[in-house]
Amino acid sequence: MIEDKIKNLLYEADQTAGGPVPLSANLAAAVRRRANRRNIVNLVVRVAAAAVVLFAFGLWSFTAKKTRDRQRILALEMQIEQLKTQTCATLNLIREVLDEDRKQRRLNELQAQLASYSDPLREIQKQVDKTAFILVYQANRMYRELDQKESAIDAYNRVIELFPQNRWAEVARQRISEIQNNQLNNSKGDLI
Repeated sequence: MIEDKIKNLLYEADQTAGGPVPLSANLAAAVRRRANRRNIVNLVVRVAAAAVVLFAFGLWSFTAKKTRDRQRILALEMQIEQLKTQTCATLNLIREVLDEDRKQRRLNELQAQLASYSDPLREIQKQVDKTAFILVYQANRMYRELDQKESAIDAYNRVIELFPQNRWAEVARQRISEIQNNQLNNSKGDLI
């Protein structure tokens, strides 16, 4: 009967341990984890072997005197209970180690995923710069290629209004100043 209990206990330990965990990218950590698991399993096996030895010892001592036998049986039952308690504690430790390992692997995966994301503020700033550049480019075309000075000034003013702190707003200010200086110089030339 005690032998069946020990077999059931060992079977439960095997079921709890589960199958092998797939190797992670960090082979050294995986090897350490596997060694730790083997140490824990070896501990459980030693505890179970000790329980078997104690059980065998109990059977052997059963042939001795009845009063002494009963005391030994009680002592063995107490030791078996202690071994069960230790085995349960060991199995709980194994579960905790495996859970911690799963959590650590998940954390590593999430950190790698987070590291692969670009900074959203930087991306937004790039888009703002690109938009301001496009508006300045279109205003430049209106001014230089199409000779639409008033439309170009309106477009430059829109860049200054929408993106006042952007470097393209400064370019727009310079272009407005350039257009106004050219108009002023042309009007002076007409007066002479």
